Amino acid sequence: MEVYDANLIEEDDQYILQLNLKDKSLEIPLTEDKPDEIKNVFNQLILELKKGIFKFELKEEKSNLYYQISHEYIMHLNDELQNVYEEMEYYDMIEESK
Repeated sequence: MEVYDANLIEEDDQYILQLNLKDKSLEIPLTEDKPDEIKNVFNQLILELKKGIFKFELKEEKSNLYYQISHEYIMHLNDELQNVYEEMEYYDMIEESK
């Protein structure tokens, strides 16, 4: 299983959860309500899952509320990625590695 980094980024009083894939980074805003951006991130994660299973690990431990939120978010996201991957396998939606 591939393991990718996740980072909590603070910019101008805004917190963003950055998910770093092999060839791109995806950002989930934590302090703004942007459902379309979040849907886009999940759609891109599903496309990545077609290539193989992966999970995220949050880097840089911090002791603030947004770190705790990000940690929980990553744990739930990893569970959901595993479930979706298993379902995609069941329906034969995984790309064969070359």
